Amino acid sequence: MVDREIEPMHGLRRSEDASGPKPQGILETVVYCECLSAARDFYEHVVGLAVVSVEPERHVFFRVGQGMLLVFNPHDTESGTVLVGDQMIPRHGSAGPSHFAFEILPQQVDAIREHLANRKIAIEAEIDWPTGGHSIYCRDPAGNSVEFATRELWFD
Repeated sequence: MVDREIEPMHGLRRSEDASGPKPQGILETVVYCECLSAARDFYEHVVGLAVVSVEPERHVFFRVGQGMLLVFNPHDTESGTVLVGDQMIPRHGSAGPSHFAFEILPQQVDAIREHLANRKIAIEAEIDWPTGGHSIYCRDPAGNSVEFATRELWFD
């Protein structure tokens, strides 16, 4: 069932009254998963990301190009306290599935589709966007919506 159609938002403009320094990009993307071993297997062996850090029952971190994908166990990060020196990392967590997208090249679309099929990962949706770009959606072991999308989805 389709609740509504979404209009693409190309040509986004920065607010005219925005002031202060502007972020240069997204450094980290976070998803939550109670079973970190399943998440590690998915992101390391299906997606092909390099593991940077593991703390059993708390997190597994992966390098993605110039950024990082952080997978946290929400039970630990919602209630646990972590100190870096004398500074406490703020508690955080999320309930229910979230969404994020990996950037892929247009020539990788067929290979991603085939790779997911070979690994028995169901493709939930595949979209050719009207204004450009292509997306392939699947789910990670925690039910998070993982998208593989070409840059043309958002940028000319």
